[in-house]
Amino acid sequence: MQKFYPFFFVFLWSTGFIGAKFGLPHAEPLSFLLVRYLLVIGLLGAVVLVTRAPWPARRDWLHIGISGLLVHALYLGGVFVAIAHGLPAGVTALVVGMQPLLTAAAAGWLLGERVVARQWLGLALGFVGVALVLAGRFSLNAELGPQLLPALLALLGITGGTLYQKRFCPKFDLRSGALIQFVPSALLTALAVLLFEDFRIDWRGEFVFALGWLVLVLSLGAISLLNLLIRSGSAVNVASLFYLTPPTTALLAWLLFGENLTLTAGLGMALAAGGVYLVARPGK
Repeated sequence: MQKFYPFFFVFLWSTGFIGAKFGLPHAEPLSFLLVRYLLVIGLLGAVVLVTRAPWPARRDWLHIGISGLLVHALYLGGVFVAIAHGLPAGVTALVVGMQPLLTAAAAGWLLGERVVARQWLGLALGFVGVALVLAGRFSLNAELGPQLLPALLALLGITGGTLYQKRFCPKFDLRSGALIQFVPSALLTALAVLLFEDFRIDWRGEFVFALGWLVLVLSLGAISLLNLLIRSGSAVNVASLFYLTPPTTALLAWLLFGENLTLTAGLGMALAAGGVYLVARPGK
């Protein structure tokens, strides 16, 4: 069953963009995330109490909290703000899609992981594949400069969060550890809402559906799988899975919304999958 975790993770993580598509028109981005975090904290708190989940050692709480700030507050906040302020989702995905290359560049001197030539080739193929999938799905006519900053912060957040967690706190109970991750993320997001937003939310059916999906499927399901993958695999292998997110999202958008899926996109999906295989395939 464990060998299927990467596939489950890619599918669940990809649905996050679908949830954002449904929910963001009805709420400010950080307000949306704050409600999501508060619901997750409530659910996780109940689970921890009922199941009597063990707490991590106190010396690990700070590291777990910092990893949560990077993966949740900075990454998700950057993605939601970028899309809500007009950056095309394709451009956002392409910026965040540089994460595996950035992770590979840093994993050697931060974690002591050796990235061989085959893996570098796979990372390059994966990036080309992502670019092909997203080609033609966005326009560069808009003024992208100010809008790119949140996406770049999101890229730094998910890259830094993956490396930091692998280095300082790779193993913790998925229930209590995730709760420790989400609490500081909620506090920082609440502060940002007070400073920059009016907590505007239109509680329509689409928003409620998107919120429920992101809470249950993404924040509880996909994040738990991500923590398991970070615990059991190398940072480069885990990061390479993010190359499969844009192709999977494009496929889901084609199935759910009838969005155009071209032959070029199909070729990009194949290249991205081949790149991930080269990165994750055990060496001789």
